[in-house]
Amino acid sequence: MPEENYPSNFIRNIIRQDVADGKNAGQVVTRFPPEPNGFLHIGHAKAICLSFGMAEEFAGNTYLRFDDTNPIKEDAEFMHAIQRDIAWLGFEWLEIRHASDYFEQLYQFAEQFIEQGKAYVDSCSADEMRTNRGTLTKPGIDSPYRNRSVDENLTLFRQMRAGEFADGEHILRLKIDMAAANINMRDPAIYRIRHVTHHQTGDAWCIYPLYDYTHCISDALEGITHSLCDLSFEAHRPLYDWILDELKMSCHPQQIEFSRLNLQFTVMSKRKLKQLVEENLVDGWDDPRLPTIAGLRRKGYTPDSIRDFCRRIGVTKSDNNVELASLESCIRDALGDTAPRVMGVLDPIKIIIDNYPQGQVEMLDVANHPKNEAMGKRAIHFTRELYIDREDFRESANRKYKRLVAGGEVRLRYGYVIRANEVIKDADDNIVTVHCTYDDATLGKNPVDRKVKGVIHWVSADYAHAAEIRLYQPLFKVDFPDTAEEDYHELINSDALTIKQGFVEHSLSTASSEDRFQFEREGYFCLDSKDSSPDALVFNRIVGLRDTWAKIEKKA
Repeated sequence: MPEENYPSNFIRNIIRQDVADGKNAGQVVTRFPPEPNGFLHIGHAKAICLSFGMAEEFAGNTYLRFDDTNPIKEDAEFMHAIQRDIAWLGFEWLEIRHASDYFEQLYQFAEQFIEQGKAYVDSCSADEMRTNRGTLTKPGIDSPYRNRSVDENLTLFRQMRAGEFADGEHILRLKIDMAAANINMRDPAIYRIRHVTHHQTGDAWCIYPLYDYTHCISDALEGITHSLCDLSFEAHRPLYDWILDELKMSCHPQQIEFSRLNLQFTVMSKRKLKQLVEENLVDGWDDPRLPTIAGLRRKGYTPDSIRDFCRRIGVTKSDNNVELASLESCIRDALGDTAPRVMGVLDPIKIIIDNYPQGQVEMLDVANHPKNEAMGKRAIHFTRELYIDREDFRESANRKYKRLVAGGEVRLRYGYVIRANEVIKDADDNIVTVHCTYDDATLGKNPVDRKVKGVIHWVSADYAHAAEIRLYQPLFKVDFPDTAEEDYHELINSDALTIKQGFVEHSLSTASSEDRFQFEREGYFCLDSKDSSPDALVFNRIVGLRDTWAKIEKKA
């Protein structure tokens, strides 16, 4: 899409002005700071595209920094997954950093706060601190430990580091203002005790800094110029600035907030996504029904389509509730001109052309793309026995039905006109086989004496490959389940995955998981990167040819 067709970006305007004014010597340094406690999702993709994209646009750099301050929930596996997702999206980081890289510096800064009388060790219980904090309309109450001496606080804090206290026995808090209108400024906690092995530092530490304290200092140490984050951090910005001002850091990054992405029919809560995975309601973090980047990749989305989507939805401070159709439109646009056309039958019934010579095989040369000759041609097998889709045959139908009807004719895509003569059914009255005849004068030609309106796809029964074909619909039945009052388990769409046992044309036997195809009249598909094998093909439908879910939802 041309640049002028994308919506304006207020953050770009801020950075452009900063560069023009020579602020930060005209440099742009951003960071992307995920917590390694799960896989990234499409909401993170928006933040990735923004932070990396702005630095890239202004010839700057981006740090990938793992916010690894809570080892109870974090894992090295998630760090590897995050790196893989960012690289797949097409971005490069200057360096990989970890908040844990700064643990010693952060500790020394904490002692500095204590020595200046601006931090104290609080021994209240979690419930007591919660009660004393106050509310939006009621000021907080000073902790009874707020006026401990500097020496006592230093001694206790050093004992905390030495592992002399149990989890939760003490915390370290900044001493700011318990009556502040902004609750985040009411003596926020900056260190807690956690006797747990850290995936990076092992057992070197048993106290860990909290995010609000760690984040701003890490930004400053890395020389970040523009710290881009979602609107949930807007109320935390005064604390961000207060810490850096009090420490008199040489670098004071500018924090800029933007709205989070809420995508229709999905949950964007990492906690809920983790529940879906751990409760085996989905097939891992890369389940194609999830909004994770890994799930979208496995489903068949391309990096370009996701980057295009993130730019189309824009960057604002207002609610960013986006229809699923917007994301699907991006992948349709990406694949419309690039995906080869092939034929696959999802729900097969057999066609036997009685007057076609037994054993004869015709090789039909067909274009891989109707609008792009450069994509070349392929040969498909035409034989006496074929498969067509069950929806493409009826024993009787009205005039609006443009496919094969008993006693009627239809054209086989790229092939001949056939007529249905006899229907064979099984004991349960299911159609098994349709016996037909063909007009041998209609290959690439219309019959001279009659008009045939319908065209259907097919595959050769002798040369096609059996394939499991997975059709996906949204995982949830309501627009934005994160905000729904009901238990989100009750909102799961039981029809989010339908599995068909079908057949695909012979050319797909050499397909790879990187390839995308349009199954004519069915949608866009790719091989499943986890479950497919040369001996057992599995295809995922990336997206239909049009937005059919919206119609289904309106009828519901």
